[in-house]
Amino acid sequence: MGVIAELKERARRLKTEVIALYLAARHPGTPWYAKLFLAAIVAYALSPIDLIPDFIPVLGLVDEIILLPFAIALALKMIPAEVMSECRAQASQARPDASRAGRVGAVVVVLIWIILIVLSAIWAHDSFAHERARGNGLTSAGPRSSS
Repeated sequence: MGVIAELKERARRLKTEVIALYLAARHPGTPWYAKLFLAAIVAYALSPIDLIPDFIPVLGLVDEIILLPFAIALALKMIPAEVMSECRAQASQARPDASRAGRVGAVVVVLIWIILIVLSAIWAHDSFAHERARGNGLTSAGPRSSS
C-alpha cells in the first residue's frame, strides 16, 4: 500500500502546486508575463478537455506527463520566490473554487480549438479557391477571352 499512498501524496502536492500557481497568477507581485503564462497553465491543468485527447495512444498522455510539468517548472522560474512561498501557504490552507476554474479552463481550451478550426477552414477555402480559379482559367480580372 506504500506505492498507492505515495502516488496519492504526489497527486495532492501537484494539485496544491497548481492552486498555488493560480493564486500567484492573481498576486500583485507577479510580473504580467508570468501572470499570462500562469493563467494559461492553470486553465489547462484544471480543464476537463485536453488539446491532445487521452484516448490517443501514447500521445494522449504526453501533455500530462511531459508538457504540463515542464510548463509548471518554467512558470515557477518566472515568479519571485517570496510570492510563490506566500501562495503555497495560502493554497495549503484554503482552496479556491476549483469547479469555477475548471469551467473557465474548459472554455479557454474550447475557444482555442474553435479558433484553430476557423483559421484552418479559412486557409483551406483560400487555398482551394485559388486552385479552382486557376484550373478554370479564371484570374482576378475575370475569365480569359478566347481571342
